[in-house]
Amino acid sequence: MKKIRINQGTIGLVFRKGDYHRVLTQGAHWLRFGETLEMYDLIMPFYPKKDLALFSQDTALMKFLTIVEVKDSEIVLRYDNNNFKEVLSAGKYAFWNGLIKHRFERVDLSKVEITENIHPSIFQRSELSTYIRVCKIEPYEQGILFIDNKAVKTLGAGDYFFWKNRQSVLVSKVDLRQRQLEISGQEILTKDKAALRVNFFVQFKVKDIKKAIVENKDYEKQLYILVQLALREYIGKWTLDEMLENKEAIEPYIMELLKVKVAALGVELIHCGMRDVILPGEMKEIMNQVLIAQKQAQANVITRREETASTRSLLNTAKLMEDNEMLFKLKEMEYVEKIADKIGEITVSGNGQIVDQLRSIFSAKN
Repeated sequence: MKKIRINQGTIGLVFRKGDYHRVLTQGAHWLRFGETLEMYDLIMPFYPKKDLALFSQDTALMKFLTIVEVKDSEIVLRYDNNNFKEVLSAGKYAFWNGLIKHRFERVDLSKVEITENIHPSIFQRSELSTYIRVCKIEPYEQGILFIDNKAVKTLGAGDYFFWKNRQSVLVSKVDLRQRQLEISGQEILTKDKAALRVNFFVQFKVKDIKKAIVENKDYEKQLYILVQLALREYIGKWTLDEMLENKEAIEPYIMELLKVKVAALGVELIHCGMRDVILPGEMKEIMNQVLIAQKQAQANVITRREETASTRSLLNTAKLMEDNEMLFKLKEMEYVEKIADKIGEITVSGNGQIVDQLRSIFSAKN
């Protein structure tokens, strides 16, 4: 016989000739000949040296244990005193009751969405990361969740977690901010067969993510083609001169023409406009010549108009002076004064009547 003591917080299992015999709790006990003792800490999981099934027939031992069996398609989250401790994968586990309050949350991995009441902070733990799929949607985005290539629902901004299994899970995201589509270097013929190269832009927003992603493929490419065709339709119905004159009208035309078509893509047009109209080299030279000729003609018209006005003014002045001798003399004196301003000195020759000569020049006749 051998006397042993089981201390607080521990438990003992007695084996006889290698087979489990009984359980011993806190206190003093005697071991018979041929019996051995294995001590276990009550705060640690029970990991026996023999198969757990060999102990299950002892009802006295089972009162001290909580048995957790995890299937292949499951995991179990273990909490000690309401603090997450570990993830239990497929297998059978035993935990001592008493000192620690154990809580177990069973998770069915055969489904994708997480319906269990699990705090989001736990998803970041390394123990759970191998079982989790993570998707982040920014505040300016929306996404559609596809499970096995089937659209399930629309997701707003936030962090999303899904169980990892054999099912295909995809989140397609769309930027909801205003974006700009550039249509550059489009070569288009006018009604009179003039070849132009056009640079155009369109500003748009995605309004219906389901139409944009689920009901349409490559909605941006489709939008590009729609705008391209609308440009060709607008420019093709005008001659070159008419198109250049009506260039500003292209925005309302495109906006109205594509309003219904882009709505079917889940898109709304905000603004559009012509950035550049580039003419071929020879066409540009001809246009420059036409412009120069037009400007010269306008200059000639202005010159003739000014000459006509000047001649008319002189005629009116002459008529006034013809009717009024004093006015004629005043005009004569005005011109003499202008001449005098440019003369440094005046030499007068004659019989000495200098004053009379000057008076005759600068005084009015009676």
